[in-house]
Amino acid sequence: MDILLIEDDPRVADFLTRGLTAEGYSVQRRACGRTGLDAAERFARDCRDRAALGVVILDLMLPGMDGLTLCQALRQRGHEVPVLMLSALGESHERVEGLRRGADDYLPKPFDFDELLARIEALMRRAARPMGSPAATIGAVTLDRAVPGLRNGAALVALTAREMALIELLVAARGATVSRERILARVWQADRDPLTNVVDVYVSRLRRKLEELDPRLRIVAIRGLGYRLPPPDP
Repeated sequence: MDILLIEDDPRVADFLTRGLTAEGYSVQRRACGRTGLDAAERFARDCRDRAALGVVILDLMLPGMDGLTLCQALRQRGHEVPVLMLSALGESHERVEGLRRGADDYLPKPFDFDELLARIEALMRRAARPMGSPAATIGAVTLDRAVPGLRNGAALVALTAREMALIELLVAARGATVSRERILARVWQADRDPLTNVVDVYVSRLRRKLEELDPRLRIVAIRGLGYRLPPPDP
């Protein structure tokens, strides 16, 4: 299992490299945002080509290019490798912005190494999760679990591992409301909301991607209850 660590603080990078290597991970390192983006693209392509599991651990504050910009650029170029963002800035709006830019998880510094490991393992599990049947559909849109992404004919919109887990949950319950608590439990393996409005952020991202392929398909917010997809046509 592979890790790309993009962290400019040598003490933090050395500590994480030693710990992750001891846990059996193969760790690559970069200390600059610009070289980190190039490395992240190569890393994502390599993981995809080898069908290997990998996670990018990305610090928010980097020289050359900050982590938010790097993560957004990585997603805009079509790479869906899981990203765990680290930051000494623990404010809620910083966490939300990281998720909006494409991070899959966010861990504020200082953190416990065991928690870091648990979050990496959770990202790996989601990336490797058996997907069941090869294709589910929502109207004209097909869930492509191999990418992962959404297709409508030749049009494809890529999804992150968490976005795919979320849409699969909504499709499985189509026509019924899925509570925020259930979404947190299934997609984030959490029994409470540690990140303010993280579910709402992900639903908003997924809603935009779904409507990009078919404007008639909408994820509906049920105030105080959760979210649902409209029932399939009879």
